[in-house]
Amino acid sequence: MGSSRAKVQRAARREKIEEMRRVQAARERRNKIIAWSASLVIVSGAVVGSWYLMDRTAAESDAKKAEAAAPVEGEKSFDDLGRNHVTTPVDYKMSPAAGGDHNPTWMNCNGDVYDQKIDETNAVHSLEHGAVWITYSDKAADKDVSALKSKVQKTPYTLMSPYADQSSPITLSAWGKQLNVNSASDGRIEKFLGKYVQGEQTPEPGAVCTGGVSA
Repeated sequence: MGSSRAKVQRAARREKIEEMRRVQAARERRNKIIAWSASLVIVSGAVVGSWYLMDRTAAESDAKKAEAAAPVEGEKSFDDLGRNHVTTPVDYKMSPAAGGDHNPTWMNCNGDVYDQKIDETNAVHSLEHGAVWITYSDKAADKDVSALKSKVQKTPYTLMSPYADQSSPITLSAWGKQLNVNSASDGRIEKFLGKYVQGEQTPEPGAVCTGGVSA
């Protein structure tokens, strides 16, 4: 009788132990599933986040390229410009000149500011090298002229001089490109300089802006 009771108790203990093992195994499986699910969520989030960042970066890059390619508001463009070296005056189709035949020697344009009128054919050669020529008439305010002089002196591949025969107080000219503005505070000036100083329109990119004519 005692032996039978002991067998029953041992069987009950084994059953209880097996049940505990089954519960533990189920708990471990559940924990693994939770861990795998969490890892999957994290990985998926990382992948989605990466794609989002890549798409956003690509979109921002495309937007910047589009902005860089777009013309500056109000600029004029000129095509079919001659590039012959001449030593005689040239009748340019725009005033100031923004390209065309020019003197064999360029005007120094390494942030050079000229207080007197300069030879236009020398200045056009500077444009061929990728410089931007800023000119001003007597309609330009003194404070604007002073501000532009300071800007030019800090900007390689630029030059500045007075120019009486122009329709606007201030004109910016690059090879084949030109912009008229009324004041130095016009935000398009910075855009024009950023786009056309050694810009894609330059016929001879990298050509020097020193060693030419200085006055």
